[in-house]
Amino acid sequence: MIAFAALAFPEFSPYVFTIPEFGLFGLEIGPLPLRWYAISYIIGLLVGFAYINRIIERPALYGGTPSPVTREHTDDVFVWALVGMILGGRIGYVLFYQLPFEPGRIAADPLSLIRVWDGGLSFHGGFIGVCLVIFLVSRARNIPLLNFADLAAMLAPIPVFMVRILGNFMNAELYGRHTTSPLGMVFPEGISPNASGPPAAWDAVQKTWVYLGTEMPRHPSQIYEGLLEGLIPFIVMGVLAWRYKILSKPGLATGLFFIMYGIGRTIAENFRQPDAHIEFLFGGVTMGMVLSLPIWIAGGLFIWNALRTRPAGAVR
Repeated sequence: MIAFAALAFPEFSPYVFTIPEFGLFGLEIGPLPLRWYAISYIIGLLVGFAYINRIIERPALYGGTPSPVTREHTDDVFVWALVGMILGGRIGYVLFYQLPFEPGRIAADPLSLIRVWDGGLSFHGGFIGVCLVIFLVSRARNIPLLNFADLAAMLAPIPVFMVRILGNFMNAELYGRHTTSPLGMVFPEGISPNASGPPAAWDAVQKTWVYLGTEMPRHPSQIYEGLLEGLIPFIVMGVLAWRYKILSKPGLATGLFFIMYGIGRTIAENFRQPDAHIEFLFGGVTMGMVLSLPIWIAGGLFIWNALRTRPAGAVR
């Protein structure tokens, strides 16, 4: 250990609780652990949908006209948004982080594609999945697409913050690079020549993390990401919506969230430990930075489109 006293990772269990083993129709099932990860998705979406339902009930936020998106619309899309987030996140992880770098691993174990519980969800994949859900539902229900996207942008920082804190941090994963900063935290690390392997397993008997590798302080990058990608965009977007009525310009909130997420993710990538099987693509550029580039571009296009002079009634 180095001279200064780094913070030790709190001994949180990655499980909220575990359903004991039970029998059903002659089959032994379980034990089934409920992870903080699952809770973070569910709570994030529940709180997010409650928030946007408050927004659509306030015509003043739309310049005095009623929201073209109703509560009935948002209730319809809740489950599909969860499915799009998780399924898109898994497919995105496989396409962006596994197939290009570990094709042999997929070929040897094809079922790993659907084993979400083994870990491996990509924000950018989940982002694409949710965007696809918004597009399809808006077409099926005849909902103005840009207005629907703006509400999703107001909602998005909430589950992003929840997943980074309750999911990634509580699971002691996606931790940062080694640091001598007082902000450094000692995470459980697996055995690795450079002590950058995956976290050690949670010992359910001793109820503690098992430290197998070198105990070296790292940046708590999950917290950085929760703040930069979730909390700060939520506050900024809230102020702009409630005080400056950005929802009256369809597409503006969407573009602003895209830009803020891109900035936050790019900054955080400078502290986050890259995936061991990828490391850096070139120079100091990571896969997360590259995947965020299209979001930056899309954000700029949404903002440009929203700020143009728009003919009356052209909301779609």
